[in-house]
Amino acid sequence: MNYIKREIEPEIVRLMPQGKVIVVYGPRQSGKTTMVRHIVEEQNLDALWLDADMADVRRMLTDLSPEKWKGMLGGRRTLVIDEAQRVENIGIALKILVDNIKGLQVIVTGSSALELKNRTEEPLTGRKFDFLLLPPSFAELVGMAGVLSEMRLVEDRLVYGSYPDVLSAGTDRERVLRSLASSYLYKDLLTIDGIVKSAALEKLVMALAFQIGSEVSYQELAETAGIDRKTAEKYVDLLKRCFVVFEVGAYSRNMRNEIKKSRKFYFYDVGVRNAVIGNLLPLASRPGDETGHLWENYVIAERFKRNANLPMPPRAYFWRTKSGQEVDYIEEANGGIAAWEIKWNPRKAHGALPAAFRAAYPGTPFAFISRENMMTFLFAEKN
Repeated sequence: MNYIKREIEPEIVRLMPQGKVIVVYGPRQSGKTTMVRHIVEEQNLDALWLDADMADVRRMLTDLSPEKWKGMLGGRRTLVIDEAQRVENIGIALKILVDNIKGLQVIVTGSSALELKNRTEEPLTGRKFDFLLLPPSFAELVGMAGVLSEMRLVEDRLVYGSYPDVLSAGTDRERVLRSLASSYLYKDLLTIDGIVKSAALEKLVMALAFQIGSEVSYQELAETAGIDRKTAEKYVDLLKRCFVVFEVGAYSRNMRNEIKKSRKFYFYDVGVRNAVIGNLLPLASRPGDETGHLWENYVIAERFKRNANLPMPPRAYFWRTKSGQEVDYIEEANGGIAAWEIKWNPRKAHGALPAAFRAAYPGTPFAFISRENMMTFLFAEKN
């Protein structure tokens, strides 16, 4: 498989001369190291690479003075630290480094928002730029293979997702995806807050997988997994922080009968979702509502990728009334909202917003998203 150029690469390269730490975080196996290596090679940088997954590297990084750093760098002007969230007090260590070695470009990657982005937040205030790297997006895959080729593969993406190792695995992709889903789901969780790979956690993840596109109750999740509600909320929070699922809340501003406190969860990658429930059948072998839910998850996850690294990402919501009127997806930005219905079957992509929504939020831009017009929804505008 050819290299997939990531959309954040030009912005990273543009910002590097400012001398601030570049933080690239996101799920394991999403291509962070591959992208950084491509940038280093393309920019012809002489870089020192350190892998913090290795215990001796972690020990070394917790006890380095600026003088020792200079000796280890050996005149190199670029330092890359992989899996930097594994290093204790990584934010303080990086602050000392950038404050004492002028002209050094530091790039760190990490697979857990909980452990890397948050740990670097305070020590590196004003000294870093954050980038989220998720599995390759529709737009990035179009950039590699072309529009026609990627459009033909949409059904395949709804089954197998778009993790790089899966895309390049050929006939072994089912085995690779199942292995990826298992290790990806639990590796970071095992190192946080004493979480273990328990039957309860697996049941909770499966419950979320079966409820994509539906409103989710923490109490029902807890009962399904055989745990208390507080533990269920904790598990879901960690799944969000480790890039397994993301949450979309209910939109409510004006109406008395709007659902206000509900939530939906989607998987960052639908291939991982399918592997979790052990169903990698083609769409033709699935019920129609299953395909519709997969399409909704795919489209909203791809829109999330599109928006993730915008300077001011819009807020995402769904909308529903107690009487059952609903809108699949809403974005709020710059003081206004826009609404979309997501339909797998283009023949069903017609109609208008629910009357209650139009009455409460007159003039809201609205469109249907189907396979026929997905391009307009999934490509970010270029400034």
